[in-house]
Amino acid sequence: MGRFLILVVVLGAIWLLLSGYFDKTLLLIFGAASSIFTAWLAKRSGILDDEGVPGGIFPGIIGYTFWLVFEIGKANIMVARQALAVEPKLSPKLFYAPNPPRSRLGKVIFGNSITMTPGTVTVDLREEQILVHGLTEELADVDGIHDMGERVARIERARA
Repeated sequence: MGRFLILVVVLGAIWLLLSGYFDKTLLLIFGAASSIFTAWLAKRSGILDDEGVPGGIFPGIIGYTFWLVFEIGKANIMVARQALAVEPKLSPKLFYAPNPPRSRLGKVIFGNSITMTPGTVTVDLREEQILVHGLTEELADVDGIHDMGERVARIERARA
């Protein structure tokens, strides 16, 4: 019940901040109702489980998010340079990289982080390794992908 209430409050706060309606009673009621309904759907469908609202991960995820935004910026520059080049040096490559995170949430964060970084896509996620597609040799960097996975694993360890 505690996770359900936390989810309702978080969803309601996000709705309130994004909508900007602080003085319209009917819209506030609709916002509260939609937050409760969404949390109920999450609980009923099994999404709201032990990892559904991992409060312990939030302190570590903030630093990781800033690092990831910086990495996304660097990758954007690399991809833009290739897109604007007269003769781009594209060398698409599929490669396996180690998969350090252990929890399902960690693996999802890791896979999504790779896909969010321009020029790389997570193709397959396995227990011990991850299949990644890189657009160029520079972006198909196993060590860089492994470093990203280690950062996610550190967040997991701090949470435990």
